[in-house]
Amino acid sequence: MPAEKSSLHTRNLHRNPYDFDQLISCVPELKHYVFVNAYQTATINFSLPKAVKLLNQALLLHFYNVKNWDIPETNLCPPIPGRADYIHYIADLLAEQRSEIPTGTSISGLDIGTGANLVYPLLAHRSYGWKMLGTDISKASLENAQRILVDNPDVLPVIQLKQQPDHNHIFKNIIEAGDRFTFSMCNPPFHDSEEAALLGNRRKSNNLRKSKIQKPNLNFSGQQSELWCEGGEMAFIKKMINESVRFSSQVLWFTSLVSKKDNLHQLTTLLKNLRVEEFKTIDMAQGQKISRILAWTFIPKQTRKDWF
Repeated sequence: MPAEKSSLHTRNLHRNPYDFDQLISCVPELKHYVFVNAYQTATINFSLPKAVKLLNQALLLHFYNVKNWDIPETNLCPPIPGRADYIHYIADLLAEQRSEIPTGTSISGLDIGTGANLVYPLLAHRSYGWKMLGTDISKASLENAQRILVDNPDVLPVIQLKQQPDHNHIFKNIIEAGDRFTFSMCNPPFHDSEEAALLGNRRKSNNLRKSKIQKPNLNFSGQQSELWCEGGEMAFIKKMINESVRFSSQVLWFTSLVSKKDNLHQLTTLLKNLRVEEFKTIDMAQGQKISRILAWTFIPKQTRKDWF
């Protein structure tokens, strides 16, 4: 039996090896993509987008009771275990204000760039009962996200969607006067150009594919807004930090994933210059992939308990 995935958060439901018999019972089509590798372990070829999407459908149905989850072939297919980790680390961050993890709709989260997949709001609500607002610049992505909500009507009252009409802004046009969010979260575009995104996708496919496969899978899944923006991750998070000042009294904790560790120095220097009350970096790992969450707040520590 493969070892537990100990790098994942201790509350992550995906620390144990996948039970493919169980998952296939949820999504029968998945059986066509499962094979036993050289280590005598059942797995799928993670370079095949169709296989990954079917796995996601099964995981979301089995562990989170999300029915009929689906995304267009052109959209990014997120790995569920890593997405769940981000949610659990935010729960730990909020628990610092109290002796226990806060649950229920008194906690309101904002997901920047929720995409067609809507995964963060779904996991956040199913894991902790939080209320969520998912935003995106892509109307088509939000239309697909809305279809997922309609197929899961019990979450319609607690997961809302809102389109960002201006690619120059992140929080403006989204956070209105009187709005109050316990946290914001974001998985920002990593690359600084379409060419760089395509090159990264090829590299990933080459790393994932089996040596017996002669042609690498170069399926370029992901909309432009999901994969790249001018200036890449650094520019996007800097914009987010600078814009967060305007909404400093309306969000308890702003957070973002940071893929490149080298970006942290400039980002934390900016936070210091803006004189935030507190910022912290939370390390997060999934297998050999290391990323981190950058979190910052303008709210004094003594008043944070009043938020929930």
